[in-house]
Amino acid sequence: MITPTLTKLDWIVIAAYGLGMLAIGGYYARKTRDAEDYLLGGRKMNPTAVGLSLFATLMSTLSYLAYPGEMIKHGPMVFAGLVSFPLVYYIAGYYLIPRFMPLNVTSAYEILETRFGLSVRLMGTFFFLCLRFLWMAMIIFTMARVVLVDIFGLKACWIPVLCLVMGLVTLAYTSLGGLRAVVITDVIQTVILFLGAGLTLLIIVRHFQGLGGCFPEVWPEHWDKWHLGLHPQGRMTGANAMLMMFTWYICTAGSDQMAIQRYLATRDVRAARKTMAVSLGTNFLVHILLALVGLALLAYFTAKPQLLPDGQSVVSHADMLFTRFIVVGLPTGLSGLVIAGLLAAAMSSLSSGVNSAASVISRDVWERFSRKSFTPESQLKRLRWLSVCIGLTATILSLALDRVEGNLLDMVIKVVNLFVGPLFVLFFLALFVPFANTPGALIGGAVSVVIAVAIGYFEVFQIGISWMVFLALTGGVGVGIVGSLVATIFHAKKK
Repeated sequence: MITPTLTKLDWIVIAAYGLGMLAIGGYYARKTRDAEDYLLGGRKMNPTAVGLSLFATLMSTLSYLAYPGEMIKHGPMVFAGLVSFPLVYYIAGYYLIPRFMPLNVTSAYEILETRFGLSVRLMGTFFFLCLRFLWMAMIIFTMARVVLVDIFGLKACWIPVLCLVMGLVTLAYTSLGGLRAVVITDVIQTVILFLGAGLTLLIIVRHFQGLGGCFPEVWPEHWDKWHLGLHPQGRMTGANAMLMMFTWYICTAGSDQMAIQRYLATRDVRAARKTMAVSLGTNFLVHILLALVGLALLAYFTAKPQLLPDGQSVVSHADMLFTRFIVVGLPTGLSGLVIAGLLAAAMSSLSSGVNSAASVISRDVWERFSRKSFTPESQLKRLRWLSVCIGLTATILSLALDRVEGNLLDMVIKVVNLFVGPLFVLFFLALFVPFANTPGALIGGAVSVVIAVAIGYFEVFQIGISWMVFLALTGGVGVGIVGSLVATIFHAKKK
């Protein structure tokens, strides 16, 4: 077995990346004047840059590692979901974005109070914060446990230290520079992310003297069987993957503060639609790249099993083969660049999560219930302190995630996607069901969470986890509609 090592040049590249992110945060800190500047960049940001930022936010280290790992362990079924992207763009661009852009809001959950009252707004805020805190915790855990410990050859006791260091660097530039710093660093991190995956693929392709050497000659026995149709009990089929990816993107585009915040940071509907197109297009290219990286890693380590850790196989170590290759397969200096790519994917997502969570807590909790008037300077100071507290809380939560079962993609679906469907249930009822009311929305949201937990953690009816978001959404909407009708009838009889 080869012991992973990094050279001085690798460390210089990683350190230069971290210092560069801090420098950008400091630069934009001097340009940020008030809370709207901090949260929405003055509502006049470049749609292409914002689209790349939205891509980098959603393509976290979780996806960067989970998709090659999924390809290695289970095969290409999950990538069939990319077929749904044109429909995602059409529905999000022409039915969701036009409803958000005319609204003069900072937090998306102000919309819920306007339609249903304070209780539903608080439920939406709670769902979003649970979603993003779990998501940020998952990113920190994955980066520390799956990436850094394996790369540096450290013991598990170092995980809290690694979590803290990564969190502090991200918090520093995010809390200083606000959304402008987040967007600019996300664009840089997108480039590094492409470079990291692209270099890995290029080097393995050269090793096999062509891309064809990376493709298996026969369908590997450990891959899931090829199946294109819908299968409720199946883990991942072609149609299941399309349904899962379509539902996730629509729910995220229509209810997640991180997405809506970026639409509102652009000038108009057309610019916001362009933001969505850039994000989806970049995501499509990266998914294809990561699929090829997964195939390449599978071929490389199948041919060279001696490079795996003692007692590990290609299948058992699938989620960690990418990081393993970084230290045993890349030339000096390039290892540092690819590690910077992994850090980039993590930090871009963390920075966006911290910024959006700070905006929601500030607007939906602090300002909503405070009777004091705040000056622009005090608002800005409060947002920066909120950002610090949010990041530290997510870091603490990350230490409890090693108990979730499954490979990395399974963990992402169970932990991160738990509140995706329930959150959009509230927005769907608010935007598209005219007769929906407060009791119906509250009941629908609560039932949606129960459905997600039942499928994700208790395997009710043996339904595959790829159905979790879809059934949580449709079940919640259905119960919300029935609950609204019952509440209306009951109210009418009471009169």
